[in-house]
Formats: sequence, C-alpha cells, structure tokens
Amino acid sequence: MIRNLSYIVFLFGMVISALSFDAYAESVLFHIKTALSTDDAQICVAPNMALAALSAGDDVTMLFDASAVTSVTKGWGWFIFGETTPMDKAALPERERTSISEQFKVPLKEVPENYGMYLTFLKHRGVKLYINSTMLKLYKINVHDVDDALQPVDLSTMYKLFANKDKIVVY
Repeated sequence: MIRNLSYIVFLFGMVISALSFDAYAESVLFHIKTALSTDDAQICVAPNMALAALSAGDDVTMLFDASAVTSVTKGWGWFIFGETTPMDKAALPERERTSISEQFKVPLKEVPENYGMYLTFLKHRGVKLYINSTMLKLYKINVHDVDDALQPVDLSTMYKLFANKDKIVVY
C-alpha cells in the first residue's frame, strides 16, 4: 500500500513538474561581443537564435558589448560617415531568408533583407535590445550614432541583465 502510494505521489509530482515546465517561459540573454568585421558568423547567428527563443515563448534580450558595438554604429566601417551601420550593410542571404520564413512561419516578404533591419524586426516582436554605453565611450562613439533600435545601458544595468536571466548565450 505504501509502495503504491509512493508511486502515485511520484507520478503526480512528475506530471506537475512537466506542466509547470511547459508553462514557464525562460528569460534568455544573448550577449553579443564579436564585431561583424572580426567574425560575421557569430554576430549573424545571434538574431536567428533570438528569433528561435522568441518563437519558443521565451523572454529575449540582446546585449551588444565589446567590439560588437561598432557593428551597430552608424557610419562605422571603411569610411566613418553615413546613416547606416555595418549590420545595415550586411545582407541576409536569400537562402537564409527562406529558411527563416519556413522555420518560423513568417511570410518571406516580411523577413528582413539585412541584419540591421533584422534587429528592428526582432524589436517589434518583443526582443529587448541594449548596448553597453561604457564600450561606446571607449570606442569614442556618440550615443546618437547607435542604431535607433538599441537602448544604451550602464554597467549596473548590465549586471542586472546578467543576474536576472535564466540563460546567457554568448556570441
């Protein structure tokens, strides 16, 4: 009798755990540290993974830090002028756009054509986008030259972002 009761309690606990796991949306921080000019694969896969996490129902935040701040700065690149960022200049390959459309059930015409537009696309879907304001100062970047989709944050706020996330993914 006690053995049967133990099994019932165990099974009940497993069912409750499974139900609460499915209902719980995790919070994920994508910490993007590598500039597009250093390694385009890392910074370009981050939006795809953010979209995957968002599609899974997670609360998603992206933080641009270290050399990656240059990739979302207007006028940065070969010539320091203009209103576009290196991410704006980096086109999403058509195969990737098609893959995103198919995997996430987004009409192809709504899938952005470049990575700068991709960040805005993600922001409109609920992804929070931040940039390390201390790194901006170190790189001598004016906050007004940063992609409008990103919000500058200080080191204390960054710490809170790291401390309050269930998962942190670094690119």
